[in-house]
Amino acid sequence: MPTNPQDSPRPLPLTLPDRPNLRHLKDQAKDLLRAGQAASLAKAQFQIARLYGFPSWPRLKAHVDLLTETGQLKAAIDTNNLDEVKRLMTRNPALHGAPLGYGKNGPLTWVAECRVPWEPPAPIRLEMAQWMIDHGSDVHQGSDGPLMRAALRGDRIPMMELLVRNGADVNAEWAGFFPILFAPCESVQPDSIRWLLAHGANPDCARPGRKYPDNALDYVIATYSRSQELGQCIDMLTEAGCTSRHKTPGLLEILSGRIDRLTEQLDSDPSLLHRRFPELDIGSTAYRRLRLNGATLLHVAAEYGNVEAARLLLDRGADVNAQAMIDVHGIGGQTPIFHAASQFYDYGLPMVQFLVERGADLSVRAKVPGHYEIEDQFVECTPLEYAEKFPGTENKTVEFLRDAIRR
Repeated sequence: MPTNPQDSPRPLPLTLPDRPNLRHLKDQAKDLLRAGQAASLAKAQFQIARLYGFPSWPRLKAHVDLLTETGQLKAAIDTNNLDEVKRLMTRNPALHGAPLGYGKNGPLTWVAECRVPWEPPAPIRLEMAQWMIDHGSDVHQGSDGPLMRAALRGDRIPMMELLVRNGADVNAEWAGFFPILFAPCESVQPDSIRWLLAHGANPDCARPGRKYPDNALDYVIATYSRSQELGQCIDMLTEAGCTSRHKTPGLLEILSGRIDRLTEQLDSDPSLLHRRFPELDIGSTAYRRLRLNGATLLHVAAEYGNVEAARLLLDRGADVNAQAMIDVHGIGGQTPIFHAASQFYDYGLPMVQFLVERGADLSVRAKVPGHYEIEDQFVECTPLEYAEKFPGTENKTVEFLRDAIRR
């Protein structure tokens, strides 16, 4: 047994709260001194610093001061208070690298995202970004985090222009696994995709071993976002030279809204109406892990909200209550309406209404994947019960299904 305190196992560092209070830390040091656990206040403060994983009290104090000023800086950015931003960052240049913004990439990343207030970049926000770059902010912070976050929306193109003009790299890989072009692919923003392609972004950027190894076309196909503009994005990336790894007949036609081409495929091979496709590894959205593995083309149309395609498939003889394949673990068996009922922002409501009109069975039960953050969660439920678990931020779909069951 060790007798010297220096020989004792060192306790694991405590974690500071998000908004640490320096006065509270000083009080902790005084408590140690009063308890006789330190010979002086300086030694007590040293012990407190080590307890939180810092080599010295000055280092701990500097960290707390920075976090306090970071909060002030964020408030100034959020209110577009350029004068206060200049004052804070001039007084403490370390704030240019403060842990702020998405991934804690830095203040410039937060400025570029234009999330608070949620609006296109106003002239004052653009002036703020330029001033920060001119006075010490790294345009490449977080592997071009500012450009990645700006690219999430088409109305932020003026901010993208400013960042690229100052050296941002349209072909950077954010955090080493997310090419900048994937940002607007994730949010299905054709204007941003078009702008990045026009400024040299490489869409054929597949790289084995990366967290997201696909090219831009396959990434936009697999994104959780749902939008009627998906077809524009697919066409744009195809024209730019991307080819998809997905070879399922009818898939791209449904996703891009090419009903004429889907009609031609059904004319050529009517068996597509009833075929199930185990290779479909896309379709997760709205906090749920449910994908399209083993589903039919009608499931695909339901997942992506293409009512016109669904109508064509049903008119040609597809089964509105076709069940997806059930795997060896008993997972699957969902009908198309499961996919439409569990969408963000009631995106699937028009499809749900259409499928119910065409005879969708609301009593069918299936065992399907649950929340995307709980890998081992599976739920046995009806379409309504599934919709109740993943309602997004609105509930019109749930209300419609409840009313349909009562009728």
